[in-house]
Amino acid sequence: MSTLTSRRSVLQGALVLAFAMTGPGALGAAPGRKPLPGDLERNRQLDAWLSIGADGVVTLKTGKVELGQGVLTALGQLCADELDVDFSRLAFISGDTERSPNEGTTAGSMSMSQGGTAVRYAAAEVRALLLAMAGKHLGVKAERLKVHDGTITAPGGRTVTYWNLTGGKSLSREATGTVAPKPLAERRYVGRPIPRVDLPDKLSGEPAFVQDFRSDTLVHGRVVRAPSYGAKLTGADIASVERMPGVLKVVRDGDFLGVIASREWQAIQAAASLARSARWSEQAALPVDPHTWLLEQKARDIVIEDTPRPTDEAPARTLEAQYRRPYQMHAAIGPSCAVAEWDGGVLTVHTHSQSVFDTTEAIAKLLGLPVEHVRGLHLAGSGCYGHNGADDAAADAALLARALPGRAVRVQWSREDEHTWEPYGPAMVTKVRASVNARGDVLDWDYELWSTPHGTRPGGNPGNLLAGRSLATPFPMPVPRNGGPPNYSADRNAIPLYAFPGRKVTTHFVTEMPLRVSSHRALGAYANVFSIESFMDELAHAAGIDPVVFRLRQLRDERAKAVIQKAAERFGWSNAKRPPGRGRGLGFARYKNVASYCAICLEVSVDPKTHAIRVLRAVLAADAGEVVNPDGLANQLEGGLIQSLSWSLKEAVRYDARRILSRDWSTYPILTFSEVPSVEVALIDRPGEPFLGAGEASQGPTAAALANAVFDATGVRLRELPLTPERLAAAKPGG
Repeated sequence: MSTLTSRRSVLQGALVLAFAMTGPGALGAAPGRKPLPGDLERNRQLDAWLSIGADGVVTLKTGKVELGQGVLTALGQLCADELDVDFSRLAFISGDTERSPNEGTTAGSMSMSQGGTAVRYAAAEVRALLLAMAGKHLGVKAERLKVHDGTITAPGGRTVTYWNLTGGKSLSREATGTVAPKPLAERRYVGRPIPRVDLPDKLSGEPAFVQDFRSDTLVHGRVVRAPSYGAKLTGADIASVERMPGVLKVVRDGDFLGVIASREWQAIQAAASLARSARWSEQAALPVDPHTWLLEQKARDIVIEDTPRPTDEAPARTLEAQYRRPYQMHAAIGPSCAVAEWDGGVLTVHTHSQSVFDTTEAIAKLLGLPVEHVRGLHLAGSGCYGHNGADDAAADAALLARALPGRAVRVQWSREDEHTWEPYGPAMVTKVRASVNARGDVLDWDYELWSTPHGTRPGGNPGNLLAGRSLATPFPMPVPRNGGPPNYSADRNAIPLYAFPGRKVTTHFVTEMPLRVSSHRALGAYANVFSIESFMDELAHAAGIDPVVFRLRQLRDERAKAVIQKAAERFGWSNAKRPPGRGRGLGFARYKNVASYCAICLEVSVDPKTHAIRVLRAVLAADAGEVVNPDGLANQLEGGLIQSLSWSLKEAVRYDARRILSRDWSTYPILTFSEVPSVEVALIDRPGEPFLGAGEASQGPTAAALANAVFDATGVRLRELPLTPERLAAAKPGG
């Protein structure tokens, strides 16, 4: 045995012994123990998060996936700082059901608060363990050692590396969560705009998305969609399609109808032929007016807050208003796609699902397989936040792949598939009534909302997949539930952050879904913040008080005040002079009342003849706690603002009593590049404070700021989204 091999063997043996002495058996699981930080609680093994290869590569494993929010870069910054390695040394495994920790769905702006916190504490603990091991090996107390890029140096110059210590072996130890992260002064990467690891391939045109994925065994699948909800397939000319060039298989199971061909164009042609021959029995009856329909439905009424006013001051007046949000699409720029391969024992699915683990479980049940026989691998999708068609495309690919073992079947949805069959953001109605005193301050606040579900993600249930409900023996769709505190769902942000003395908030939850709906970015917060902040503006104007001053008077949260003041200051609120047809508006919220604070000021112009609304500039201020990557954070907030402008100015699903009519970009227009305003983002960094999710913080404030600016410009109060020229032309001054 060589000296080097002998030395490494001794080190590895010592490492295993040290882990065994302090592992799960030694720690136990005492009743009433303090939960571990973030997602460490449900993924307690350190090797679930980190591995150190003998080649010096440090692999960070995460269940959170890259959706374009820059999360892998931010998580890498945390890991590199706490572990004392160069950022360039990191490799990433993300959203792999075999190799990543199960962190649930990447949603709700929780990647940093839950995943980032877990990575920080896991890396800090691994570093402490390695220093303890190095101290024993070098004969020096751990606190006297220094680390640079994974090389540990003792006084006098003797060194040992992380990879010498581990030799590529697993860090088989349960986390304790007791090792404190580094002091602020010792961090190299956190707080810096490190270039994102996911962007180079995307910007250079290299294969980066699941839509780009190719395999040596690749074939192409297409699924023929029903013309409307609930339609039943009564027949199709399968035999003639099976004889078409390149067709390998036609698959029918109940109402599920698909084709597999050698080339993509062959699959497209075959699917088109199948669609022409398909005979359907239609039965859909869609409500022409979704808001009237909502108000008429049987609902589960849930009072989520009821705080009686402690004083008996008589109100000077009472104001009330109703607001409406339409069905809206995710409208992913790249239609959904997946690639699945069945080798007779294991199904491998490449998907851009945000819930890889739950979707994999649902697909396993769909096919009658043990969940460990289905492996999900996340690949980025092009252009979507929320529950779009990704999970359904994965199920489509899985069903077709099972019919053709040994081939990787790629299912690419069409634009019409995506627009017609993705789950939409739900329509909502809100009503708010407030009594105020002589100064205009709110005494009693009464808020009601009506909504269908905001969450029908797979959740391990094949009844939540389009394909699952289409089979000859269909899986029933489970009755959806509404999320509870603190995140809520339909009622997200329905409880105002303002310190009103008397408050009552009621959710009227309707489980029926005439149109398919699910999680749309920000869930109910988009409509609720739009409603609350529009009404706050109405109250301020009724009292003759500046909208900024009015909000500050109703707040007790100093961080909330600081964000509003920062936005107003950067915007030049107090000095703003507005020519005719110009207006300014403010919107504010703390997302979910527990995440990021965000205030937005907009300036708009309104054409007096065409009533066209144009946003000229935007200023956004945010407090997301400790900032890990300021560039990534600003991009998320700015992107949310622009997306919300598109929703709020243009987007609404069109349909008649039977079918969806928004089937392409002409029937579902979105904001164009020329319509995007200049956006200034001001961040309030709070080092040492918890991470606050920011990806969904700006949607609601943007919609409200827009409506408030339009009122300021025109004297017309629009309370129904989107704020179109037609609605503005038909409205009366004062609303």
